[in-house]
Amino acid sequence: MSDTLRDQLLGLGFKPAPKPEKPARPVAPKDAAMRRGNPHPRKPHEARGGQGKPPEARVRSDRPGTAQARAGKPQDPSRQAGRPRSQEDIDLAKAYAIRAQKEKQERIDAERQKQEEARLRREAKARFAELVKDKALNDPAADIARHFNYGGKIKRIHVTEAQLKALNAGELGVAQLDGRYLLLPSAVLDEAGAIFPAAVALKVDPDAPAGDDPYSDPQYSVPDDLVW
Repeated sequence: MSDTLRDQLLGLGFKPAPKPEKPARPVAPKDAAMRRGNPHPRKPHEARGGQGKPPEARVRSDRPGTAQARAGKPQDPSRQAGRPRSQEDIDLAKAYAIRAQKEKQERIDAERQKQEEARLRREAKARFAELVKDKALNDPAADIARHFNYGGKIKRIHVTEAQLKALNAGELGVAQLDGRYLLLPSAVLDEAGAIFPAAVALKVDPDAPAGDDPYSDPQYSVPDDLVW
C-alpha cells in the first residue's frame, strides 16, 4: 500500500494494525539477582532469615520438649511409665509372685520326693534280691498249678503235692522278682516282706477260713478266657 493511500485511510479514521508482541523470555533467578547486583542469590527460606533451615525444620525444632530431649534432660516420669501403679496393684503383684514361687517350690519338692522314693525302692529291691538268692524252692518237675491273686490279676506257680500242702498251711510263700515267682520258706518270706513288701505275692494265713482263699483247692478251674 502506498503512503498516499495509507494517509488517506488514517485521515478517514482507520487505525494502523497493531504489531504482534514478542513473548517475554523468562528470567532465571540467578540472572535476576545479578541484575539486582547480588551475585549469590539465596533460597526463599534463607532470604527470610531461616538460618539455613527450611520452614519445616524450624517448626519441628520449636516444638515443646525437643530442646530438652536434645539436651539429655529426663522427661516427665508419668509419661515414661504410664499411669502410676496403685497400692492395690502392687499388693496383687506381690501375691501372684508369692503364689508362683510357692507352686514352683511344691513342684520341686514333689519331684525330689519322687526321686527319693525311686532310689529307696531300688535299694530295697537289691537287698531283697540278695536275700532270696539261692533260697528258692521251685521244683522243675512240679505239675500242680497253684493260683493266687497278685496285683489285681490271677497268677500261678507250679508246685509239688507236698509243696501245695505246705503252701496252704503257711509254711511256704511266694515272692515275685523280675517277673519270676519264687517259692520261699515262711521265715525267708517274712524277712523279704520287711525289706521289700511289694515283692510278697502269696502268704497264706493258716488260721483264716478256707473261703478266704478260693484258689487253695488245686481243682480250682480258671476260665479259658481269663486274661493273665
